[in-house]
Parts: sequence; structure tokens; C-alpha cells
Amino acid sequence: MNRLWSITAAVFISVLGAAMPLSRVHAQQTTTNPHGPLFQDCSTCHASSSWTPAKVTSAFKHPASFPLQGAHGSTTCRSCHVKLDFSGTSGSCASCHEDPHLAELGADCSRCHNTSSFIDRSAMLRSHQVTRFPLAGAHRMADCESCHIPAAQGQRRFTGRPTDCVGCHQQQQLATKEPDHVAAGFSNDCGSCHTPTYWNRAAFDHSGTSFPLTGGHRGVACSACHADGVYVGKSTVCESCHLTDYQNTTNPGHTSAGFPTNCASCHNTNGWQGASFDHDALFFPIYSGAHRGRWSSCATCHTSPTNYSVFTCLTCHERTETDGHHEGESGYAYDSQLCYSCHRNGRAP
Repeated sequence: MNRLWSITAAVFISVLGAAMPLSRVHAQQTTTNPHGPLFQDCSTCHASSSWTPAKVTSAFKHPASFPLQGAHGSTTCRSCHVKLDFSGTSGSCASCHEDPHLAELGADCSRCHNTSSFIDRSAMLRSHQVTRFPLAGAHRMADCESCHIPAAQGQRRFTGRPTDCVGCHQQQQLATKEPDHVAAGFSNDCGSCHTPTYWNRAAFDHSGTSFPLTGGHRGVACSACHADGVYVGKSTVCESCHLTDYQNTTNPGHTSAGFPTNCASCHNTNGWQGASFDHDALFFPIYSGAHRGRWSSCATCHTSPTNYSVFTCLTCHERTETDGHHEGESGYAYDSQLCYSCHRNGRAP
């Protein structure tokens, strides 16, 4: 009886095979589908000549709940389907991708990543812009790990990070010596001098101090005045920086002349040369009146570099000239002190 049944079954399958494709005959013979509720023809992945290896054809349609896009379309089935029963495969990102963020940023990888490139920065940047620290300038190009330093299990690495400058730049602050940020007592707010675009183009706002920088003072290096490392409480009087200039000047000799050490009485910050001593108001008009432009240096009139009370009028005013103008004048003599006693304003009395 068993042999008769086997012969009958073979004849039946032979007849059935002539009436329908072999793949459907195989499907009729298969009683258990190892892939679970997968309603697709076996020939979509398998060939009638050999069941293995399986090769997915273009006729295969992945469920619409998880469309294969980007890199997902080129990966192997077993990368995600570790078991033959496809129905048990999770559609969450974390089921295939190890979460380096340790669930700090949630389970939706698509907030920052996409299927075309897992390291595409564009989506990451857009996501970062809605945080407490929007990225600008060089921060946009910095590697994530330069700020989000790997942390031990249980420690936060991405959320709750500090947004103040020293959170990342404290070592730079401590190492910077030109100027010495620590000695100067500079603020920890790097943004008061630096920008995220150009770190080395710092611009300290000196106008907020007791010594606003003007003219030539604006272009000098910090060390020109702060070489001693003193920033807080630094003297603002001229001689604290310019005493050597004062002592070495010989035309006129500032020390011998007893000039004040307040450089601003003659000089300005726009240019050290071209000092303007108020000679007209204090002594004798040489910047105005008849004597304007008639001299080239202080030594033109002041013949003693150590005593500016000594002066002469006779270098320019020859005796023949003065004698002719003073003929008949009582008490006249060809003498500089007498000239000044009568011509204090550079004009005839």
C-alpha cells in the first residue's frame, strides 16, 4: 500500500509540474516557511536549480514600514536579519547600530544621521543649532570628540555639557603668556576678546579700563607696556613707559630743561615727533607772529642745552639791523636780555 501511494504521488507531482512552474510546485511541497509571514514568491530570492545561495532579485519588496534607502539598500540581509524568521527583526536603529551616545540623545538616529552617510555632518549641525550652544565659526568644523570627550559608563558626554568657554579652552587660557591671561586676571569669558572665527585675532577692549588706547598706543604689543607681567593696577602715567625717552631726548634736553614728565603737555598719541610746547603762552611767541617759521630747533635760540633760561636774539638779528632801528632810544644796547625786556611779544613796544 505504501509503495502504491508513493508511485501515485510521484505521478501526481509529475502531472502537476507540467501544469505549473517548478517554483510553485516547490512552494506546494513546502509546509513550513522559515522566514515567518513573508508573502513573496520563493523565486524572488531562490532559484529552482539550487536553493542556496539565495539571491535577492529586483522583484523583492521590503515592507513599507522600513524602506531600504541609501546604505540600507546595499547591505546584506543577514546584517539585520540574524535569524531566518524575519518577523522578529526590530526596526529601531539601536537594534543594528551600537549607540555611542549611550542613549543620551534618544533612540532616533535620524535626528542627526541619515542612510546616505552615517557621518554626514549637515544633519548634526542642524540639530546642534537648537541646543544651548549653537555652533559658529571654527566650532562648526571641530571634531565632535574635541568637546564631547569620551566618558566612563554612567557619565554624561553629550547632554548637560558646559557651554562656557573654559569648559573646552581652559588649557589654552593657562598656557597663553602673550599676554599672560592668569596674571592679568582676564575674564573666563573668551568671547570678550576672541571670536570663534579667528582665535588668534584677539581684540581686548582697553577702552573699558582706566587707560583707553588711542593713536599709536593702539598698535603696540601688550608686552610693550606689560613686560613686567603687571596688568591689574598698572600705572598710567607717561613716565612709567616713556621715562627712558624723556631722559635721552637732547633737542631739547628734557632733564636739563626741567620739563615735566607729563609727556601729554607737549606730545600726543598720534605721533611722538612734532611735539608742541606752548611756548607762546608761557614765554615768547615762536609759533605765531613774526617769529613763526624763523627757527629750526630749540638750539636756534637756546644756546645752553643745560640751561634754557639762557637764550639769544643775536643769531638772527644782526647788530647793523638793530642799531638802525633803535637810533636815539634811551638805554638801548645790543643785548638779548634787553631785547626781551622790551619785545616780550615779539613786537615793538
